[in-house]
Amino acid sequence: MASPRGEFSSRLGFIMAAAGSAVGLGNIWGFPTQAASNGGAAFLLVYLILAFTLAYPVLMAELIIGRHAHANAVNALRLISPNRVTRRIGTATGITGFIVASFILSFYAIVAGWMLAHCVAAVSELFRFNGLAEWLTEFSFARNLGFMLIFMALTVGIISEGVQQGIERWSSRLMPMLLISLVLLVLYVFTLEGAMDGLRVYLLPDFERALAPDLILNALGAAFFSLSLGVGTMLIYGSYISDRENLPVVGGLVTLVDICIAVLAGFLVLPAMYVALHNGVEIFTATGELISEDTLIFNVLPRLFDTMGLAGVVVSLLFFFLMSIAALTSSISMLEVPVAYTIEEHGVGRKRAVVVIGTLIAIASTVILLNFEALFGLVVAATTRYSQPLLGFVFCVYVGWIWHRDQLLQEVRKGSDRVEHGLFWKIWPGYVRVVCPVIILLIFAQSLLG
Repeated sequence: MASPRGEFSSRLGFIMAAAGSAVGLGNIWGFPTQAASNGGAAFLLVYLILAFTLAYPVLMAELIIGRHAHANAVNALRLISPNRVTRRIGTATGITGFIVASFILSFYAIVAGWMLAHCVAAVSELFRFNGLAEWLTEFSFARNLGFMLIFMALTVGIISEGVQQGIERWSSRLMPMLLISLVLLVLYVFTLEGAMDGLRVYLLPDFERALAPDLILNALGAAFFSLSLGVGTMLIYGSYISDRENLPVVGGLVTLVDICIAVLAGFLVLPAMYVALHNGVEIFTATGELISEDTLIFNVLPRLFDTMGLAGVVVSLLFFFLMSIAALTSSISMLEVPVAYTIEEHGVGRKRAVVVIGTLIAIASTVILLNFEALFGLVVAATTRYSQPLLGFVFCVYVGWIWHRDQLLQEVRKGSDRVEHGLFWKIWPGYVRVVCPVIILLIFAQSLLG
């Protein structure tokens, strides 16, 4: 017997859960790393533009489809499809979405495991278990596998409790902890020598570099990845929203929280890099490129913490605790995508679905670990750089071209009966119908050709 569908109990509960989904390693690890690799302020400028002009409209498309259907992505796209062909395309898109979400979680769990290991390593150093701390910070199959499994167990435990008792309750607890930890770390790093150099790089843009095609593509990927778009996570969360809520407002709040935390994380990571440089840690090659991009926070920042003595151990503990929370708030939304589909399409109980799917994703993570050099980067690129924007494109097409405009308006009017007289309805339908798909395709085509 399938589990009954849940619903978020309040607007705050939804915002915490959806912002938790959006605020993850994409914000605190991915965005600052991309910014550091792409000219700092130039990347920040392009990211902000794309987040508001592309990511928010696509986010609204997912939320509106989800709440209208109160179902998983497959059923939701079927429901708004007027004929057999569009229903089949919708089914294929929904299935592709939960497969992509599962693969994202498979590499995400590995990276989150690294965060947990470094967090435990800092605790070990405080108690002078230096041998254990050294093992926890070394790249090894045993460490990677063990902490990936621990992280997946935490994710499975939360999701198995359902929408209100699992997703909403834990998101409402973890998000304030994340924000407080991030602010404290930023304030502390600002007091260190070299931080202002990083701040200048982060805030003073090189406008020529802002027009580079690779930078624009990377910023688009960062915007989609950080907002968990294209794979149905926001559609699923939208399906748990009450019909009384004003969707344009809550969608805007989620976008704003996500962007603010990504930008705030940049205020931490880039100044910290230049603090490390000031302390004698090499962060650039002779050609001016970062020595380590994807593993920046595992190579550069720990070496910075090492130069700070006991204070560095405490800061390291707080930083990797922050990263672990961010990873967990996102992983629960990614696991919910295939779980919701399995429950609603196949009548499987929630706990059984969560355990089975969580185990399958853990197996996929193990395969990636066994073939790390060949598979890790491939899975990251295939899912976040290509699949997410293309799936976001399909959601735009369904909302802009396939779903009847009157039905779309009726859905948006729930919770805001005068929405058609406001700025959102005057701009958004045409924007998501034409502008978003065209820009996504142009940038995607450039990535294939260039």
